[in-house]
Amino acid sequence: METKKIAIIGIGNMGGAIAHGLLKSGFLPADHIFAADRKEASLQELKDLGVNTYTENLEAAKNADVIIAAVKPYHIEGVISAIKPALDTGKIFISIVAGVGINVLGEMAGRDIPIFRVMPNTAIALQESLTCISANENTAEHRDYVVDLFDKLGKTVEISEELMAAATVLSSCGIAYALRYIRAAMQGGIEIGFGAEMAQFITAQTVKGATELLLQSGNHPEREIDKVTTPMGVTITGLNEMEHRGFSSSLIQGVMASYKKVGNSK
Repeated sequence: METKKIAIIGIGNMGGAIAHGLLKSGFLPADHIFAADRKEASLQELKDLGVNTYTENLEAAKNADVIIAAVKPYHIEGVISAIKPALDTGKIFISIVAGVGINVLGEMAGRDIPIFRVMPNTAIALQESLTCISANENTAEHRDYVVDLFDKLGKTVEISEELMAAATVLSSCGIAYALRYIRAAMQGGIEIGFGAEMAQFITAQTVKGATELLLQSGNHPEREIDKVTTPMGVTITGLNEMEHRGFSSSLIQGVMASYKKVGNSK
């Protein structure tokens, strides 16, 4: 597949994670990445790795075949306005901006521009993201490239744009939900006798094992839970106490609260 040059506009947590993921994956060499951010300090680490860095968004966009916008929703209009002279139908525009739809992006960038709306999570820096992808009607010839790009950085699923808000919550916010569970389990581990570092390692590896059980077997979580819950046993006692305290319901309500927030931010 053709090696394209990629510009990343906005080197915050997500933009930086994408840049590092691209470098670690070997998808393209460092000199094919053009990173732009207003803050020079945000660019220094990438500059040291051989990435081309700019404080002007247009300069990065002019050099690239693919432009990834990784900015806050309230900055996207200004960013597109600044890089618009560099946009044309031969370039791919990818937005990872939460809450800004493809139609709105098309109004800003031009409806003839190939636009993908993509929602990864921060595990993209380790090539372990779950990335959801939707696109406008001008993208057929670019679909394989974009899917391949994000497959190099984890796993991808193609969804209708109507599900992008839900994808934001379940995948992008979901990293934080999972980490909060790990933190809580660690605290419990410390209370029953482990040091903090050992509690973190045991909990993190256990969660990693649990996810692999589901990913490799395709089983429903309850099927795997049944394997470790014996009658009158330790596991079922703990699970029942957690449910009594609202474990599942609080998680579901948190997911719904985040989803409502995404909807209200449009």
